[in-house]
This record gives sequence, structure tokens and C-alpha cells, in this order.
Amino acid sequence: MQIPGSGIRVKAGVLEDTLLAAPTLRTALARYALMQGLQVAQIAACNRLHEIEQRLARWLLMCQDRVDSQLLPLTHDFMAQMLGTGRPTVTLAAGILQRAGLIENLRGSVKILNRKSLEGAACECYGVIQHFNGGLGLK
Repeated sequence: MQIPGSGIRVKAGVLEDTLLAAPTLRTALARYALMQGLQVAQIAACNRLHEIEQRLARWLLMCQDRVDSQLLPLTHDFMAQMLGTGRPTVTLAAGILQRAGLIENLRGSVKILNRKSLEGAACECYGVIQHFNGGLGLK
């Protein structure tokens, strides 16, 4: 988990038995695994092709989609690790987004101030990933 929250664990044997007994669940998990693979490929291309400000905007939007909160408990160091860059680079990019009024940098967290404009600052990869997720009925 990247952000504190709740989750569940299931023993592998129990999951295997359940998947054998529930073909609908098996199909849903296979589609989810495919979506995750497509998302990883898209993010790999994104990390190679797009500017850090665009990538940071995309990543913050993806985080907010999963926690449904304006306040994200994320440090610049952690964001740098997730984006494959150095903390000073993330600090500069976050400063650009803050000066544009899109986010507020707080100690140990980031607050999304203007989601619509942040979507505009993100590269097209965010929309592509949303399309993948939409095919599964996810955010």
C-alpha cells in the first residue's frame, strides 16, 4: 500500500478453490490482471516520454482516485521513489503545480486544490489509464 487504508488477505489455497468454483470471479480477476499489465506498460512509457510535472500530476490524480480525499499523506521523498526521480526534482515539480494553484504542499502531505486543472496538467496517460479502468467498471 502506498497510502494508509484497509485491505484484505486471502490464503492462496482459498483463492484457488474460490476461483475454481466461481467462473465470474475468475474472469473478473483475469480482466483486472490484464488492466494492471496495460497500466504498467502505459506508466513505463509515460516515465520515459513525459515531463516530471505531467507525471506528478498523473500520479497524484491516480492516488486521489483510490482514496477519494483531497488530502494525500505523501512525502516528496516517497513521491520521488514512485516517479523514479530525485526528491529535489519532485520538490521543484510540486512547487510549479502549487504556484499554478493546483495543489498545496504541506508537511508530509499534498492537498489537491483544483482537480479539473490538475487533470489538464497531467499527460494523456491519465486518460488512457482511466479508459483501462473504465472497461472494468473501476474509477
